[in-house]
Formats: sequence, C-alpha cells, structure tokens
Amino acid sequence: MHKRTKACAITPAVRKAVEDRDNGCCIFCGHPGRGEAHFISRAHGGLGIPENILTVCRPCHDLLDHTTNREVMLKIAEAYLRDHYPEWDKTKLVYSKWTS
Repeated sequence: MHKRTKACAITPAVRKAVEDRDNGCCIFCGHPGRGEAHFISRAHGGLGIPENILTVCRPCHDLLDHTTNREVMLKIAEAYLRDHYPEWDKTKLVYSKWTS
C-alpha cells in the first residue's frame, strides 16, 4: 500500500474514537452515523486522523460530497472540530511526503 493511501485511510481505531467523540451521531443532523467523512478529502491528501474525520449519516455524507451545500457544511464541521481540538489547524490535516 502506498504511504499516502495508508495515511489517508481511516483505521478501525480512528473510526471508533471519532464515533465515541461524536456519540455515534451525525454532526449535521443528529441521526445515527459513522466516523467516515474526511473534512479535507482523501483526494486532497486529507489524513485519516480524528482531527480530520467526522461522524455523518449517509444522507448528510452524500450532501457533503455531491452538492453545493459543501461549503456551508464545511464551515459547520470546522467549528465543530475547533470546539473539540483547541489547537486544531487544517494545515496539519494534509499528507506530506516530507513529514509522513
């Protein structure tokens, strides 16, 4: 497996930690969800770390990935992540072959 692919993947331990953090509920609508959405997408090198992963339900994940709601949803997600990680910095959520 390529180093970037591995770094961007969500491990079972990270998924569980994120779902625990979010009480197993979608951060957007409150319905049951899974810790499987990247704040910074894998396509853009988004790491599979708790600070970059969100619990979302399938309908909200589809809205996040496939609609013009993405920008508004990312603002909500950013505020949510900042609340949980005071030192949160989106520049540290991207894979770099120089630091990973």
